[in-house]
Amino acid sequence: MRVRLEVPATSANLGPGYDSYGLALDIVDTLTLTVHDAAVDPDRCVEVTGESADVLPRDRSHLIMRIIGEVLESEFPDVAAELSPRLSLECVNRIPHSRGMGSSAAAVVAGIGLAAELGAWSTGAELSRDRILEIATAVEGHPDNAAPAIFGGLTVSLSAPVKSWQVPVRTLETVTVLVPSFRLDTEVARGLIPAGIDHAIAADNSARAGLLVHGLSNDAQVLFEATRDQLHQEFRRSAYPDSMALVDSLRAEGLPAVISGAGPTVLVLAEDVPETLVPAGFVAQRTAIDLGGYRVSREN
Repeated sequence: MRVRLEVPATSANLGPGYDSYGLALDIVDTLTLTVHDAAVDPDRCVEVTGESADVLPRDRSHLIMRIIGEVLESEFPDVAAELSPRLSLECVNRIPHSRGMGSSAAAVVAGIGLAAELGAWSTGAELSRDRILEIATAVEGHPDNAAPAIFGGLTVSLSAPVKSWQVPVRTLETVTVLVPSFRLDTEVARGLIPAGIDHAIAADNSARAGLLVHGLSNDAQVLFEATRDQLHQEFRRSAYPDSMALVDSLRAEGLPAVISGAGPTVLVLAEDVPETLVPAGFVAQRTAIDLGGYRVSREN
């Protein structure tokens, strides 16, 4: 049996929606999981092409394979021992790694989704997408990237209890990402944010987060005001000065630009960015908003 799954890149925060807002992008990783008739070599059970193919492991320590094994053990223990040794995985990676575009969340969601398909195939029991979000949040620590990877489109999520809501996006069909050549570890970026925020700043950010939903669903003209953030971007400026300089220059031109997730990619909630505004070291990519979340098909 072979399962094929496509999972989208995501952009979290979108300015003021720290750790809660996420948007799915039509840049997808494609994973193909094969259940063989007999056990496969555990040290050579993964093939990787594309992004980070030269550094990712080829054995069962690969993140997606590890997540598959853990989910089978916890959710489908009766079939875990039978299936796990017989699995091989092919990965075609298109989502940039360590750029703030949800590559780790995509891998986690892919692993859970593939395990869910195996469980349904073996037992007939299915994992709901709400349950998949709960598991992904437990692994990731927060649902902002996992939710849009699962459900698609714009999502607003809570961490405790874990819940997510889709918000219809009517004012945009495509956005622009400006991806730099350099990378940034998410934990480094998170470590720069202070533990406390002034109430006036929090109130302003809350208002803009609400305005952002209105802007994406009803009135694109407010997106510039709605994307101004005071919770995380400025505190992280030292970690990605070139990205923040780009955000500053784009916003000076009236474009609703923000840091994508923990950075250093820059997201612009607009279909086009003039080439003259794209500095050396960044690649601009226009991408559609992915409305469906991860997609899976099965071959027996």
